[in-house]
Amino acid sequence: MNKPFIFLFFITIFFLVLIIRLFQLTIVKGSYYRELSENNRLREIVIQPERGEILDRKGFSLVKNTPADTSHLEKYLPSPRVYQLPEIIAPLIGYQQLADQENLKNDNCQHKLKPGEKVGKKGVEKLFDCDLRGIEGKMLVEIDAKGKFLRLANLIPPKAGKQIKLSVDSELQKKAYDLIKDKKAAIVATNPKTGEVLALVSTPSFNPQVFENADVKTINKYFSDKNKPLFNRATEGVYPPGSLFKLIIATAGLEEGAIDEKTQIEDTGILHAGSLTFGNWYYLQYGKTEGMVDIVKAIRRSNDIFFYKAGEKTGVEKIKKWAEIFGLGKTTGIGLDEEEGLIPSQFWKEETIKDRWYLGDTYNLSIGQGYVGVTPLQMVMMTSVFANGGYLCQPELLKVQSSKFKVQNCKKLPISQKTLNLVREGMKEACSGGGTGWPLFEFKIKKEKGKIELIQTACKTGTAETPNKTGQPHAWITVFAPYENPEIALTVLIEEGGQGSDVAGPIAKELLKTYFERSQ
Repeated sequence: MNKPFIFLFFITIFFLVLIIRLFQLTIVKGSYYRELSENNRLREIVIQPERGEILDRKGFSLVKNTPADTSHLEKYLPSPRVYQLPEIIAPLIGYQQLADQENLKNDNCQHKLKPGEKVGKKGVEKLFDCDLRGIEGKMLVEIDAKGKFLRLANLIPPKAGKQIKLSVDSELQKKAYDLIKDKKAAIVATNPKTGEVLALVSTPSFNPQVFENADVKTINKYFSDKNKPLFNRATEGVYPPGSLFKLIIATAGLEEGAIDEKTQIEDTGILHAGSLTFGNWYYLQYGKTEGMVDIVKAIRRSNDIFFYKAGEKTGVEKIKKWAEIFGLGKTTGIGLDEEEGLIPSQFWKEETIKDRWYLGDTYNLSIGQGYVGVTPLQMVMMTSVFANGGYLCQPELLKVQSSKFKVQNCKKLPISQKTLNLVREGMKEACSGGGTGWPLFEFKIKKEKGKIELIQTACKTGTAETPNKTGQPHAWITVFAPYENPEIALTVLIEEGGQGSDVAGPIAKELLKTYFERSQ
């Protein structure tokens, strides 16, 4: 075989193989490779939805999304989330972070979390997380061989999360924060008729934007800070209520028939229980007694001797019963992280302390000392019962839209009108001349054109002893106003602040002035 023939043979074989391969690529597998090429050219991108905006009761934006860069694909990406008034709203609003494995596993929302997405971790961000999330979208984009964007081929836009309108009043919230920002303290203000939370502040506070921006260094500082800025003192802080608890003792004693409006107890300055002595604050500070004391005077003067004896007559189990009727010793149902507190009993002490209940324990309980513990939120809900005619309302974080809401959200307690009237009268007297709530005596506000208006308030002050190293007691005041037709109830707690009337009282006064003096 000559060389030209051999060369021609191999050339023929080569072209034959080439034709067969070409036939296979274009005819046999043509559709497969066309689809593969198309898929390389087109890319599907998931679009995360905008998280829902959070507004206050008047429509002011507390948390919103800032406009994104409108160039190319970035206009389809979710905008950064921005917290307005960050430290002021943080204990209420909370924050969000990247979802962890537990969040992914226990997600009960309709639109499920995916790895790499954020989830509400605390506060309103956590409570309404399912509503705030929204629904993801998708887009199909065309890219070149280098992966550069060419055009948008198709778009299924995302659906933003729901807008949440809270009951909180941002102006009142800001004023409350400014009044206590340099203290370890809490303020809760509500509409006593509906349970709407108008302000909920805890200090020291934190900046939720730090969590949004994943500032790990600052986040770690928050968790290690001994002042506990992430700790919500309004709902998670448990404190002895001091004399605020006397409102429970008064109600329990009257309803159980242990005392009535005619009961008078002599203030002897000191009582004895075994080897222990229990004094009245007025005697211990000024060496004076107050003669015969009835229930209204006892509340007005916060007379310890009266309440020692009233508690003794009522008994610890009935005191516990009525405290629980007022919602103490259990969570309120607000939806935020909260503690139950503690209402002790004989059984509790025997089981926990391994000791029996003594008369001295009853005396301590009767003035809100000893083992009893409550949260500031529980105290303002208790106060609202006396403001609204005997209803215990579940605290509500969303703005109430319906007039029927009270019926749905508030439960009438089995307290007689006579008892309510007596306790209310005592609270009014406490905020009037001769009472303990001196900052609220003759409470006046400035109206339009310089007009002065007198508003009658009703209150109870409290000074709760603590075993802390400073030796300073917790300062309390709880108040509602106006007396005849209450619009607002509020409780102030200052940790280790001193006397309730001296420290918490002026703060309550300033907050009430802000509420009543601003333009409606």
